Amino acid sequence: MAKFEVEQTEGMRWVRVDLDDDDVRTERGALNHMKGGLTMDVPLPSLQAWWVSLFSDESLLRPRYSGTGSVWLDSTLGGYHVMKIRRNEQWILDTKCFWASDGEVKLSVHRERFWTSYWADQGLFWYKTALSGSGQVVLSVDGPVEEVKLDNDRLVTDGPIVIARTSGIRLTVKRPARSLLSFWLSGQKRAYVYEGTGRLLLCTTPYWRQRMQRERGTAAAYV
Repeated sequence: MAKFEVEQTEGMRWVRVDLDDDDVRTERGALNHMKGGLTMDVPLPSLQAWWVSLFSDESLLRPRYSGTGSVWLDSTLGGYHVMKIRRNEQWILDTKCFWASDGEVKLSVHRERFWTSYWADQGLFWYKTALSGSGQVVLSVDGPVEEVKLDNDRLVTDGPIVIARTSGIRLTVKRPARSLLSFWLSGQKRAYVYEGTGRLLLCTTPYWRQRMQRERGTAAAYV
């Protein structure tokens, strides 16, 4: 099984992957450099996956590195979260959250319901990466991650701060207030509602350098 380690210096973080006659899948374009007897190939997705890619921001072309050696992935002012998934468990990731995974982890596509996609301003089709199998997964995140468990319960958030959830939890996007008057007065445009039984991963607070970079980028866009 691959060994994942998050390294950091000067506020930058990156992932190092050590392989011993094993393989790892990564996000497209994530490689920084690699060392040792490693080979890279790109498993071609199915025709259905190619069709999905026409309507999705998710990359379905995920390079695979095999052999013995080390792989260093690109750095970021944000962070990375390493998690383990168990057999008979499926996780649904937020858009552009997948970064790397063991070769034993199966990657597929999950489509949110039509009205959820529409009210979340994601168009008519909102496709996300789904994970199953057994192994470790690395998620690209903005800050520290917190796990929340639901037992036939509900979690409401102001925005898409849930970066991953198990398949037993359903997502809907609604008005945060029941009446139109309260909706107008509240200042809250929409609420993301997660209902069911399972686990969720939340990233509520970004690292300060990551937040400053985004705020500067937003300000530059209006200049």
